[in-house]
Amino acid sequence: MSDVIFDVRDVTLRFGGVVSLNDVTLHHLRGEILAVIGPNGAGKTSLFNSLTGVYQPQEGSITFVGRNEKSVSVIGRKAHRVASAGVARTFQASRMFSALTAFENVKIGAENHHGFGVVGAMLRGPRTRRDDRLSDERTVELLRFVGLTDRANTIAASLSYGERRRLEIARGLATNPQVLLLDEPAAGTNPSEKVELTNLIRRVRDEMGVTILLIEHDMKLVMSLAERLYVLNFGSVIAEGTPEEIRANPVVIEAYLGSSATQAGGS
Repeated sequence: MSDVIFDVRDVTLRFGGVVSLNDVTLHHLRGEILAVIGPNGAGKTSLFNSLTGVYQPQEGSITFVGRNEKSVSVIGRKAHRVASAGVARTFQASRMFSALTAFENVKIGAENHHGFGVVGAMLRGPRTRRDDRLSDERTVELLRFVGLTDRANTIAASLSYGERRRLEIARGLATNPQVLLLDEPAAGTNPSEKVELTNLIRRVRDEMGVTILLIEHDMKLVMSLAERLYVLNFGSVIAEGTPEEIRANPVVIEAYLGSSATQAGGS
C-alpha cells in the first residue's frame, strides 16, 4: 500500500489498568477523507492523541509517510516533531488564542512552520524579515480560503462558533500539513454552518491536497464526507468500510448509529 499516509498496526494504549485502545489496526490513504466514529469513550480522541505523539502507546506501531515518502515512526516521537513532519490537528474544544485577532491566530501557525527562533525574532535579519512577509501573505491567503477575510482584525472570542471552527482549520493549514486531523469540527455549529464546514473540508482536500482524518458525531455530515470509515467501541475496531457498508452493518446500526444511520442514508 504505497499510497498509505498513516499505517497503524496492533496499537494498544493503557492508562494504569484501563485499556483505551485495544490492538487497533487501520490504514489511511493519501488524499482520502477518512472518518473514525463510535460512542463517547470509544477511544477516538485517544487514537488522535496517539497519531499526533501526545500519547505513547505501549504496544504496536504507527508510521506516518510524509513529504518525499519519508517514513516517520510516531511512537516515541514528541508531538512537535510529529507536527513538523506534516501532521496538523484541531480540537473538540476550541484552542484559539481568544484575546488575539483572527489574523494573529493564523499567523502564529505560519510562523511556527517557518521556525523563526528566538534569536532570529530578536535580530530581525533579512531571512526573518522575509519569512515574516511570507507568513503575512500565507495568513491572508488562508483567511480568504476559509471565508474570513472580513474578520481578519476581529478578536477570536467575538467570532461565531462556526467562524472559530473555520479559523482553527486555517491555523492548522498554516503549518503546511500533509494530513489534517479534525476532532468534532461540527460540534456546536448550526445547520447552515455545518453545510459551510462540509464544503470547506472537501475544498481542503480537493484544492489543497491535504489528506483528512475526521472524528465526528454528526452522522449526516460524516456519511456525506467520508469515503471510508472505521468504527471504534471500547477501544477496539469493530467495523471498517464505505459509508454504504457501514450503513448496512447490523452491529454498527444496532449498537452505535441507531436511527441516525437511517437519517444519514436519507430513508
